[in-house]
Amino acid sequence: MDFFPSRTLAIYMAKMFIVRTLAVLALLVLVLQALDLLGESGKIMAYQGNGEAELWTYVSLRAPQLVARFLPFSVLLGTIITLATLNQNSEVISMKAGGLSAHQILAPLIVTSMGVALVSFVFNETIVAPATARLSQWEKVEFGPIPAESNVRTNVWVKDGNNLINARTVTGRGNDVVLQDITIYNRTENGLKSLMQGDEARFTDKGWKLTDVTQFDVISGTEEKKAEILIGDSIRPDQFTLTNVDADSLSIFALHTAIGELERAGRPTMSLKAGWWHKISGPMSSILMPLLGAVAAFGLARSGQLFLRAVIGMALGFAYFVADNFALAMGNIGAYPTLLAAWAPFMLFFLIGETVLIRTEE
Repeated sequence: MDFFPSRTLAIYMAKMFIVRTLAVLALLVLVLQALDLLGESGKIMAYQGNGEAELWTYVSLRAPQLVARFLPFSVLLGTIITLATLNQNSEVISMKAGGLSAHQILAPLIVTSMGVALVSFVFNETIVAPATARLSQWEKVEFGPIPAESNVRTNVWVKDGNNLINARTVTGRGNDVVLQDITIYNRTENGLKSLMQGDEARFTDKGWKLTDVTQFDVISGTEEKKAEILIGDSIRPDQFTLTNVDADSLSIFALHTAIGELERAGRPTMSLKAGWWHKISGPMSSILMPLLGAVAAFGLARSGQLFLRAVIGMALGFAYFVADNFALAMGNIGAYPTLLAAWAPFMLFFLIGETVLIRTEE
């Protein structure tokens, strides 16, 4: 039960593992960011006034998403490269000859991956979630000026009977919600009846006070301007603030608050609850990677099966990511309970990895 009989050996393996993981991550992010920028640069530059600074802004917002998404892949590849190298150089044989079991050989990598998982969770909460929210806002305004407010929502649509209301930006929470650049489509069953545009709308006890209003009557073709008008006495503020809540754009605490607000408003929250649990189980997938890639560490290198073992390790790792994405999708549509959607793949592949390791090496 002494998983670290040699401190020097543990540090040596952990250092090899983390260096190779970071190298693979840097390579993946660099290549994928370049390809993504090639695809999006045309849209960014299409907005008048955008230039090189906006391209770097896009990179700064997109790169954290790529890091978060491909960190578990990098841990898997880093594990396989590390263990295959140790096997190729007969270092694994030396460890086993010294009395180390398979679990003792993997222990430094697993402990290091726990640190990676913790760093990944903090990184997701403090950097990735705000960057995702900011990038989503920027894309909705077609890469124009990014709204300065941190809690801004862009391009929000709300239905009021047959009428449609579009707010270019929504800021604030509760009764302090402010709508800006509003367009109201007053519809009948046969088509559009009138079009109303306003600069700003604020919620009052009697409805929404819309200022600087321009109303166009489709039937008569006339236009009328008004300083202010009251509209939508049946429209609640939470219909604007709780529209299109994105789990990836919120921290775990902000998402918990949003789920509570949606539940009080009687809205479905199944997909958001699955996303909340996945904010914990997602970073923990890094802990599984040394176990799933462990098959590459054992077996004689001169037997010619080292490459096959590495492929098996990669197949187990990628099978986990497929199962995880499938379970999360099932949780989002309510086919799986939220806990099952978030944790079933993790537990299943933990048992698979342990079974393979024990039956082949222990």
